[in-house]
Amino acid sequence: MVLLLCACNRSKTDVIQSPCVTAEMAYEGVNKYCHSEYDWSVAEENPSMMSVTMGEETETEYQVIFRSYTGALVYFFVDKTSGKTRMVETVPALDVDSVVGTIDLFDYLDKANR
Repeated sequence: MVLLLCACNRSKTDVIQSPCVTAEMAYEGVNKYCHSEYDWSVAEENPSMMSVTMGEETETEYQVIFRSYTGALVYFFVDKTSGKTRMVETVPALDVDSVVGTIDLFDYLDKANR
């Protein structure tokens, strides 16, 4: 844990906590979610039709991207501290974005990885 002191005259402090969720945990949890919720049988003969990949990372969250055989993309935004994950589905061909829900990443991770 890092403690930062404010440079102004007040005696205010901010505590910055290290992330509880690693990039590997974000990928593993989302990958397990996608394999349990989406039908991967279509991709058995051509695995490149569907995928889970890491996206951009910010100070507060990881982005994991699921690509469906239909061309739709689901962006998973994983909060680094809590594991709360919001999902946004994008259909590029129709130029449509919609929030499709949230999951708790820890529901999809083995207890040994926590």
